[in-house]
Amino acid sequence: MIDKATALQTVLRTLKKLPEGHAIDLRTYKRNRSVVIKRLVDDQFEVKEKGFHEERFLIPSTRMKKLLKTLLKREFPRSTKIRLYDLGPAETDTHIARKKI
Repeated sequence: MIDKATALQTVLRTLKKLPEGHAIDLRTYKRNRSVVIKRLVDDQFEVKEKGFHEERFLIPSTRMKKLLKTLLKREFPRSTKIRLYDLGPAETDTHIARKKI
């Protein structure tokens, strides 16, 4: 769990170290909304938003900061903590069950 206030810097730092083909998953505390980011090639990322809006973005790393800022405001408006999962080599379409039973 990371603070929302430092989430942007933490995610950008994590994305710089992320190997090609690997993904990270950002979730709300309740785990009902998510943003999955996958590194495709050296400078390209695929971002899948699933929550209030369902969209997919293919963007270079130079535009990642602006997009993340927008997505954090839209998907996590009242959150103070955000769950950050390292998915390893995964697809952005794969549904990962993160709810406790």
